[in-house]
Amino acid sequence: MSRIEELTRNLVAPAIEKNNFELVDVEYKKEGNNWYLRVYIDKEGGVSLDDCQIISEYLSEKLDEVDPIENSYILEVSSPGIDRPLKTQRDFDKFKGSLVEVSLYQPIDKKKKYEGELVGLINDKVVITDNGERKEFDIKDISLVKPVIKF
Repeated sequence: MSRIEELTRNLVAPAIEKNNFELVDVEYKKEGNNWYLRVYIDKEGGVSLDDCQIISEYLSEKLDEVDPIENSYILEVSSPGIDRPLKTQRDFDKFKGSLVEVSLYQPIDKKKKYEGELVGLINDKVVITDNGERKEFDIKDISLVKPVIKF
C-alpha cells in the first residue's frame, strides 16, 4: 500500500464510521496521463450516489487541508460493484459459500483460473471446492479473487 493510499484511509475513516459505511479499498494509480485516487465504499443494502457524494466532499476537504499529493489527480468515490475483488478477511467471510473465480499469477496444472464455492481464507490460503474437490491456493500466488455473477 502506498503512502498516499494509507493516508487516504486514515483521513476518510471518521466519515466512514460516522455513516456506517465499509471502506472496501483505496487505490492511487496512473492511467494514461491521469492519476486517480479511488475510494471504494459499501454498506448494508448498497451504496447510493448521495453516499458517494458525502464521502467525496468530506475527503476532498481533508485532502485540501493536508495537501499530500504533489501532482494533479482525479478523486473518485464509488461502490466496489457486484463483482468486487475479495481482498480482506472480512470480504472472504462475507462471500463464504458463494461461487468465486480465483486467478493465479502462474498456472497450476496448466490453468490460471479456477472456479468453485468459497470455503474461506484459511492460514493465508484461499480454499474453494470444485465439484466436491477441495483446492487450496497460497494468497501470494493469487492475482485476483472475485465473485462469479450468473445471470
